[in-house]
Amino acid sequence: MHTADADRDMSSGTAPAAAAAPASPSQPPGEGAVSVLWSFGKCLAALLPVYLAGYYGFSISFLLLGVMIYMGYKHGRLEKEMRLKSSMYLLENEREFTTQKLFRSRRDLPPWISFPDVEKVEWLNKILQQAWPFVGQYLEKLLVETIAPAIRASSIHLQTLNFTKVNLGEKALKLVGVKAHTEQDKRQVMLDLYLSYAGDVEINVEIKKYFCKAGVKGVQLHGKLRVILEPLIGDVPLVGAVTMFFIRRPKLDINWTGLTNLLDIPGLNAMSDTMIMDAIASHLVLPNRLTIPLVADLHVAQLRSPLPRGVVRIHLLEAEDLTAKDTVIKGLIDGKSDPYAVLRVGTQIFTSHHVDSNLNPQWREMYEVIVHEVPGQELEVEVFDKDPDQDDFLGRAKIDLDIVKKARIVDDWFNLRDVPSGSVHLRLEWLSLLSSADRLSEVIQKNQNLTAKTADPPSAAILAVYLDQAYELPMRKDNKDPSPMVQISVQDTTKESKTCYGTNNPVWEDAFTFFIQDPRKQDIDIQVKDDDRAFPLGSLTIPLSRLLESHELTLDQWFHLENPGLASRLYAKIVLRVLWLSDDASPTTPSPPPSGSGSGLDQGEITSNQNSTGPGGQTKPLPSRPQNTTPDPEFATEGVLRIHLVEAQNLIAKDNFMGGMVKGKSDPYVKIRVAGITFRSHTIKENLNPVWNELYEVILTQLPGQEIQFELFDKDIDQDDFLGRFKLNLRDIISAQFIDTWYTLNDVKSGRVHLVMEWLPRVTDLPRLEQILQYQSQQSYQNKVVPSAAVLFVYVERAHGLPLKKNGKEPKAGVEITLKNVSYKTKICERSTSPRWDEACHFLVRDPRDETFTVKLSHSWGQTLGSLTVLLREVLSEPGLMLDKWFSLDGALPESQILLRVTLKILDTQLAVCRGTPGAGGDGGVEQFMPRWVPSHLDLKHRSGFSIVADNANSAAQVKLTIGYSAEENRLFIIVHSCRALAACSKDGADPYVSFVLLPDKKATTKRRTATKKRDLNPEFNERFDFDFGLEESMQRRLDLSVKHSVSFMSREKELIGKLQLDLDQIDLKAGVTQWYDLVAEST
Repeated sequence: MHTADADRDMSSGTAPAAAAAPASPSQPPGEGAVSVLWSFGKCLAALLPVYLAGYYGFSISFLLLGVMIYMGYKHGRLEKEMRLKSSMYLLENEREFTTQKLFRSRRDLPPWISFPDVEKVEWLNKILQQAWPFVGQYLEKLLVETIAPAIRASSIHLQTLNFTKVNLGEKALKLVGVKAHTEQDKRQVMLDLYLSYAGDVEINVEIKKYFCKAGVKGVQLHGKLRVILEPLIGDVPLVGAVTMFFIRRPKLDINWTGLTNLLDIPGLNAMSDTMIMDAIASHLVLPNRLTIPLVADLHVAQLRSPLPRGVVRIHLLEAEDLTAKDTVIKGLIDGKSDPYAVLRVGTQIFTSHHVDSNLNPQWREMYEVIVHEVPGQELEVEVFDKDPDQDDFLGRAKIDLDIVKKARIVDDWFNLRDVPSGSVHLRLEWLSLLSSADRLSEVIQKNQNLTAKTADPPSAAILAVYLDQAYELPMRKDNKDPSPMVQISVQDTTKESKTCYGTNNPVWEDAFTFFIQDPRKQDIDIQVKDDDRAFPLGSLTIPLSRLLESHELTLDQWFHLENPGLASRLYAKIVLRVLWLSDDASPTTPSPPPSGSGSGLDQGEITSNQNSTGPGGQTKPLPSRPQNTTPDPEFATEGVLRIHLVEAQNLIAKDNFMGGMVKGKSDPYVKIRVAGITFRSHTIKENLNPVWNELYEVILTQLPGQEIQFELFDKDIDQDDFLGRFKLNLRDIISAQFIDTWYTLNDVKSGRVHLVMEWLPRVTDLPRLEQILQYQSQQSYQNKVVPSAAVLFVYVERAHGLPLKKNGKEPKAGVEITLKNVSYKTKICERSTSPRWDEACHFLVRDPRDETFTVKLSHSWGQTLGSLTVLLREVLSEPGLMLDKWFSLDGALPESQILLRVTLKILDTQLAVCRGTPGAGGDGGVEQFMPRWVPSHLDLKHRSGFSIVADNANSAAQVKLTIGYSAEENRLFIIVHSCRALAACSKDGADPYVSFVLLPDKKATTKRRTATKKRDLNPEFNERFDFDFGLEESMQRRLDLSVKHSVSFMSREKELIGKLQLDLDQIDLKAGVTQWYDLVAEST
């Protein structure tokens, strides 16, 4: 073919034959001498390191290391060049390659053969090929005339920068296939472009001042680009905007030249490509989108961050005929398995509970996932066998969510792939998004009838918050511009925006999504803070009921913030959509999975195998790797509870003598149970008023209904005697943040315990760490515990380039993370040199300035695959106290790396600010009092440290109750917490107890009574009573409650202290209501 390059060669007067001919006698005489000198110089440069190593007495290992690095570099360069050549060959000879290899595996076939709905666009490729030289001319002009001057002006060190060569080469970008989706929305056109570029591009840059040359010679890029043309309009250019993005990360491979040859060193090569891919992903990989408006007055933000396509409710029902992994006598006798399932949709991951010893398990669990793009996104279900050491793989299944959208309900069995047998039963429901609240009550009523073993109830709606910008935020205390970020909370879920540094008029343009159970009762809480999360810049609370009254359930406006700045405003668009399952939807069986389940390809993998194997038999190109981790949104949200067990008083004497005639003592100790963890104090001999002074710390996830149980026992030789118990609700402690009080023991005649509990705030304020460490160094506890100053969160995502086993097979890799004497082990992945775990763990840290943690990779906890040691002081020097990157592994291959996120949260404490620092105003070193929050229902009679004024001495007596209905247990429950301000019935106060009956029946099944508390006008009961009533029957009941004084038969003291009558239909039983109720005196 007659090309432009050929014309240039001919016009320059240098024919190819002449270039290939041997040197003629007319060759300049000095050219041969220069060639000889150059060869001599290269030999001298190669021998120079050997001479220097011997001269200075260096070890031979330095030379070997240099040789290994050079060989690795050369191997990587040659491998990359061969991959590039094989890709070029495949693209140039696609038809010949296809016809010759027609009977090879399906992965070698181009998309237009494998998938008929993917169309060839050779006419467009011919246009691109014809226009490619002119695209090169435009790029050269852009780089030389626009970009180069801008770079030279940016720094004095780059004033001599020039692009010496810009050539896009002859290999144009190629569209391997195009798939059009026109059935989704008539107002848009959706295209999937399968891009494949294996080009001979050559771009060289030179900085003459530093004699530096660098460049790129050859690039590969393969991926599926989705292009959406919307909205379609009735005027030129017919399309309002073009939106494009990659559903998955494309694959990138770059061949560097010049000084950038260093980037081809093993390890750096993948990192450099990953950095470029991250730059692409930040703009072009879902959920990021690039939107180019073509007409004026277009709402670009809505196109850039559209509402989700829908929500899929996944019912994981059961499985059958799973493979038995727990075999006996080395497989001679088949056993069972302990199966559990892992479900993934994008970054949304759910794990079911495991069923012991069952090949046909039933889970009956429900999950909800947000779907951004259909077709495109898939549901992946993997089943594993739970084992103490390594969980065995039991199979996987993939379901295209576009099938669910079309069918509305898919209820079917799906065969598990990559295993001999097994299938899983799923019910998938597509929930549409309604912009009207007309059916909200119906949706909530339906959700109440759904029962599933999941902590979260079904959602009735989805909330999308588009955070745009703010105006005139207040300045910081030092009169500097703030660095604002926003925390948006709905119930127990909090999400954070990015930080806009150094401005009081920030523009975020962030989008957030929340699941809503009942929008009639929930609020949105928006907190604008400085980047250290300590200085508030404004707040806003919006009831979701306000959205229900707005047009199309949408608020798109400026909101005034509550803060010192009167002009501070925030612009946001808040959209509520009701989740609706169509009434006429009926379960539909999806299309059968493709045959050859173990080797088939998804449509998203079409182009990834176009360059799998060229005619030279080269290996597949390495897929691009992400630069940063993508943990679950719940990562690093756990909190730390600190419990200080101080002392007890007036305990019961259990060690009696002579049949109880002589009172003795007790040897008390305490057991504390929280979140499956048990702490035990030491035993104090013969003491009814023991002082323990012990400290315990535990990391907790904030789950509803979580309790802390305290039990006291008397230590004996045979059987320990019971000395009392009480329970506390974790939510009350979290709300209070700090509690210092006495708790009365239940189920015994006397005794109480003094506790100091604190839910520790987590901050990233580094100067605060010094104050906390200084305070904690002054503390001493009987159990020798040093209070933690921080909590460490580690997210293990994946590894790359791990070494093979000694027998040449790929390893089954697991990760063990150790901090001091505490370790965490991940699951063991299937055989791979690039495994992925996606697991998180956490550790308590005493002093992050001095501590380190280690990461060890091994094959099934045996052969070591590499290790890593991280100094926590490195994390302290990072912004936000977070490291998120690839770490090189010691004792492994040069390219072996692991991707981790390491986050430190400093544990603040109110006690560290209770004492003034010397010189901080006033008298240096004088203790300053800081008020502590004390819940009103606690027993404060013997509090020390500050006095309590009886503000409510003349107020009415009250009782604290929790009344609710458990849908899972189908029963009504009433919890009697405590009473306060009871009237004295004798000179010793009162011995109160609570009795009640659920009218209209006065039977034994409807009557209940608490224990009696001796001589206590503020008693604590904390007793729960259950009734086997349905919801309708419960709402027809009337609570008749009495607080009475326990008197003897002959006593003349008043018995009734107060009464309460309450109709249960006035209470939201499904939500469960906890509050104080006034007691009516007998005279009233």
